[in-house]
Order: sequence, then structure tokens, then C-alpha cells
Amino acid sequence: MSKEKILIVDDEEDILELLKYNLQKEGYQVTAATSGENALTLARSQMPALIVLDLMLPGIDGLEVCKIIKNDTKTLNIPIIMLTAKGEEADVVTGLELGADDYIAKPFSPKVLIARIRNVLRRKKKGTAETTAVLKIYDITIHPGRHEVLVKNDKVDLTPTEFGILHYLARRPGWVFSRYDIVNGVRGEDAIVTDRSVDVQIVGLRKKLGRAGDYIETVRGVGYRFKEL
Repeated sequence: MSKEKILIVDDEEDILELLKYNLQKEGYQVTAATSGENALTLARSQMPALIVLDLMLPGIDGLEVCKIIKNDTKTLNIPIIMLTAKGEEADVVTGLELGADDYIAKPFSPKVLIARIRNVLRRKKKGTAETTAVLKIYDITIHPGRHEVLVKNDKVDLTPTEFGILHYLARRPGWVFSRYDIVNGVRGEDAIVTDRSVDVQIVGLRKKLGRAGDYIETVRGVGYRFKEL
């Protein structure tokens, strides 16, 4: 039986009880929060293996909670599954761009949610030497463990999604990846994101990298690649 700790965040008591029952039945340790503020406190103090986060919360909403968690070096590696009644694509895309790992809409099947949780945790554990080793290419240094990127020893501040895209492309210079490939490589196969959002991320990434942004090349009609060595 799994012993990972899951933090569930929702202001609806019936949803919390449903999640608690099903997750504990699967062997997970469960901690609950009913507000964004409480969620942030528990995330930092308990360092759960994963967070199930509702977007519609009193006070600090779920998107802001996600943003704060993913911009904190202590908590940025905690996977987040967004759980919400909202179905608008804009909310989904925003959450994923802030660093969330997956999305499931209410009403939901507990079995489906548990399958998503297992999938995200499996991806997290799958860390290999390729994805954790420091990568140096041209004048860029990428340090996955510290979630840090340096260009000629100058630190570049990237969002979790920008970092993921850069690392994904730079690991295979010369390879061409479609937008779909990039989404799957960075988020996993269940990601909900549009082609346009990938383009927006690439534009922001190039801008932050300055001249080093030229290493990310557009292959018209296909996608993107990191310049071949």
C-alpha cells in the first residue's frame, strides 16, 4: 500500500470527505485544507507528495496558490492536479502554464482521479540521470535540481513551464518536436493545453534568454528544435 502524503484543497466539505475516503482507501495519507492560505501553510510545513487543488477557493484562489507554490524553491517540485467546476479553456491553460501537472473537472469519478494521481506520481518518480543531471550546452547551463538556468553565468528567471520546455528541447539538440510532443514531454500525455499556449511560452522563453534564445529554432509547419551542436 502506498504511503505518500496527499494534500487536498477544497472548500466543499462533501468533496473533501469523498476525496479523503477514496484516497485513504488506496493507502495514501491525506491532509485537507479549505482555503488557499491554509493550503500554502500545509504545503510548506508537510511537503506532500502531491496536491489536489480546487481553483475556486475563498481568499487566495487556486490559481494564485499554484503560482506561489511553483515559484517557491522549497515547494516547486510538488505536483499539482487542478480540481474544479470551471471548464473554460483559459483557466485550464493558465493553471498548466503556472506549473500545474494535470486537470480534472467536477463532477469527477474518484477512480479516474486516483488513476491521474498515480500517473503524476509515477512520472515524478521516473526521474532518470537524463532528467536530473546538470546540462551544459553552448553558453547555457541547466540545473534541474535547483531549477536554475544560467546564460554565461547570469541567472535567468523562468517559470516552471518555460524551464520544462527549455530542458526538454536542450536535451536533444537538432531533434524537431511538434507542439504536441512538447506538451507531452513537459506535462505528460494527459495535459490539456493548446498549440497557441506553446507558442506563447516559446516567445517568452526566447525573450528571457536574450541572444541565447536564438538557439531555439522554429521549424515551419512542424514545431521547434534546439540548435544542433
